[in-house]
Amino acid sequence: MRVVLDANVLVSAVISTAGPPREIVEAWVQARFELVASAALLDELRDVLARPRLRRWVSAEVAAEFIAGLAQDALLLEDPPPQAGLSPDPDDDYLITLARAAEADYLVSGDRHLLDLTDPLPKVLAPREFLELLGS
Repeated sequence: MRVVLDANVLVSAVISTAGPPREIVEAWVQARFELVASAALLDELRDVLARPRLRRWVSAEVAAEFIAGLAQDALLLEDPPPQAGLSPDPDDDYLITLARAAEADYLVSGDRHLLDLTDPLPKVLAPREFLELLGS
């Protein structure tokens, strides 16, 4: 199964030692699904993890190692051409476009703008919902 993880899920996974986002990344490391990423997603992750307020939970070195691991081991696709109007939040449009270009089965996010979409392709799941699906 092919999956795109929103940067908010990846950030949560790196700053917390427990919880659904961390369990999702651990499931990926165990090859239970194929993670899809792109330069735009890695850039967003890099920008968020570089914020000074996150230094309390994650060092710059750990953040860099995490991003490097994703870049090396995830299915890294070129960023697809942008499409506007896919989500109420224009900043989320690239995730839907990436998931569609990758023919991903799921987009996993904690973002209400994405979770509230009624007919997205692919289906958007909250981290806990995705873990339940992996467990079944």
